[in-house]
Amino acid sequence: MGKIWTGLMTASLLWAILGGNAPLAAQSVLESGGQAVTLMLRLAGAMALWSGLMEILFRAGDMTRLGRVLRRWLRPFLPGLTDEESWNLMGANLAANILGLGNAATPAGIQAAQRLATQGEAGLRGLALLLALNHSCLEVMPTTVITLRAAAGSAQPGSIWGPTLLSSGAATLTALALMAWRGRRRA
Repeated sequence: MGKIWTGLMTASLLWAILGGNAPLAAQSVLESGGQAVTLMLRLAGAMALWSGLMEILFRAGDMTRLGRVLRRWLRPFLPGLTDEESWNLMGANLAANILGLGNAATPAGIQAAQRLATQGEAGLRGLALLLALNHSCLEVMPTTVITLRAAAGSAQPGSIWGPTLLSSGAATLTALALMAWRGRRRA
């Protein structure tokens, strides 16, 4: 990947020099660097806010309660999975993803995957379901994307809420249907 990136950058630089646009290209690079730092600071603030909220939800036990609700819905897909800690980690991961906090969901997802991988056949089915649900990613509140849109100057950064909910909901239902179909096919 580094070679591809280097090749593209070299080709762009040569194109700018040959086209007589080297000063404009240099100015664009400098301006883009400043914009990247500004965007990073805005995202860091939003991530700190939402990560702090997640920590409060964890400590208050709300994430555990949400995990129990998710467990009730997912138990039919994983009848042999009995490890309580795996269920708690899966619930925390999925709850964070539902709230659009992918960065806060990652640690719980990694821990859940590590635990599930040691649980035999039921754990591997749980791992497959966790991966399917993470990739389809139902998002009730796409906080990171809304933050990016606000940072980019969008007049209505939250206007993506409805389409995001519909598309991510359809993807999640499709993932669950495929997992159910696959489970029945194996039985």
